[in-house]
Amino acid sequence: MSLPRLQRRLAHYGVQPYLHEFLAPTSSQLDPRRFLSSTSKNNATIATGSSSPADPPPSQPKRKPLTKEQRDFLSSALRVNQAGELAATLIYTAQTPPLVNAHPHLRPLMAHMYAQEEGHLNTFNSLIAKHRVRPTALYPVWQVLATSLGWSTAVMGREAAMACTEAVETEIGGHYNNQIRTLLEMFEQWEADGYEVGPELQDLVQTLRRIRDEELEHLDHAVDNDAKKAEPHWLLTGVIRLGCRGAIWVSERV
Repeated sequence: MSLPRLQRRLAHYGVQPYLHEFLAPTSSQLDPRRFLSSTSKNNATIATGSSSPADPPPSQPKRKPLTKEQRDFLSSALRVNQAGELAATLIYTAQTPPLVNAHPHLRPLMAHMYAQEEGHLNTFNSLIAKHRVRPTALYPVWQVLATSLGWSTAVMGREAAMACTEAVETEIGGHYNNQIRTLLEMFEQWEADGYEVGPELQDLVQTLRRIRDEELEHLDHAVDNDAKKAEPHWLLTGVIRLGCRGAIWVSERV
C-alpha cells in the first residue's frame, strides 16, 4: 500500500498524525547535528567532572627531628634544673626556722619564696618523668650541701641569709637565661630552614621564662631585705656563687 493511501485510511479511522511522524520521522528528528551536539555536551560534562582533581589532604606541620646534641642539651637542662630547684627548697627549709624565730615579720616572705620553689621543683619532676630523663646521681650530695648552706647562713643572721639568696638567684637567673637563649637560637634556625617549632618546646621556653622571672623576684626580695649589708658581702656571695656554678656544671653531666 502506498504511503498516501495509508495516510488517508489512518485519517478515516481517526488515527492521530503523530503516528506518521513515528513511521516517517521528520528530518529534524534525525538531525545528526542535534544528537552529536547533545552527546558531546554530555561527554564534556562527564569528562570535566572526572578530570577534576580530588581535594588535597591537609598539610602536616613540618617538624625537624632533634639531633643527638639537642637531645643531650634538653636532657641535661631538665636534670640540672630539677637538682637546682631541689637545692632551693632545702635552703629555704633550713633557713626558715632560725630566721622566723629571730624576725617573725619574714614568715610570709619565706613561705612565699618556698612555695614558688616547690612549684618549680614539681614542674621539673613532672618533665623529668614525662621525658624519661635520668636525674642527677649526686642527689644525696646536693641535699646535704643545700641544707647545710641554708642553716649556716640563717644562723649567721638575716643579712647573711639574704646574701645567700642573692648569690644563688643571681647564678640561677643567668643559668635560665642561657637555656632560653640556646632554645630560641635553635627555633630561629629551624624556622629559617622552613620547619615549625612544636608546642612542647614552645611551652618549655615559656615555663623557663616564668621560673626565671620568679627566681629574679627572690633576688629583689633579698636585696630589699639588706643582703648587701652582710659582712663580708663580697666573700660570702663570691663563695656561694662559685659553688653554684660548680654544682650546675656537675649536675649537667652526672
